Amino acid sequence: MMTLYTDMEAIVLPEVTHLIITHNLDTHRRIFTDGRDWPAQVEPSLLGYSIGKWIDTDGDGRYDTLQVETRHLKGPRGLDPKGVPTHDDNLGIVKERIFLDKNDPKQWLHNEITYFDHAFTHPWTVFKTYRRNAVKYPYWREDNCPAVTANMIIGEELYWLSYDRELMPTRKDQPPPDLKFFKASGK
Repeated sequence: MMTLYTDMEAIVLPEVTHLIITHNLDTHRRIFTDGRDWPAQVEPSLLGYSIGKWIDTDGDGRYDTLQVETRHLKGPRGLDPKGVPTHDDNLGIVKERIFLDKNDPKQWLHNEITYFDHAFTHPWTVFKTYRRNAVKYPYWREDNCPAVTANMIIGEELYWLSYDRELMPTRKDQPPPDLKFFKASGK
């Protein structure tokens, strides 16, 4: 989700930081910063469950970095735009450090992301840099393209629609969709 190819708005409150990203549909990520512990039960989701903590990295008395840990991610999913698959046990953990550029904080936001997953031999780290929009009244575009999305749920199963419009499985040995979900064409 943090591979931003469109707008993101950050709303920072004392108990939660909201990241609103306009990928295909507005996606609302919540990072809880109220000191809570991990809940006993969490329904896995594509965004996972994120707990963060603001820290002062340079001792100047100002919080300058948001450390975030995200768990309970639901699969199947690809790790990055290349589609690197994650382990199907869904036990992956994402750790992030989000901070403004010290030399040009009005221009750049950085995110150091480290992903821990049983599919990898060691943690995977990537460093993302985002350009900040300094416009007083930014234009927030709507980006809604469910008509061309490649994922679909049929019954209880997630399938993928290939470029040539063929229905494809999203995991090994996935059963075909139940035909009761399809109407006869009448031909």
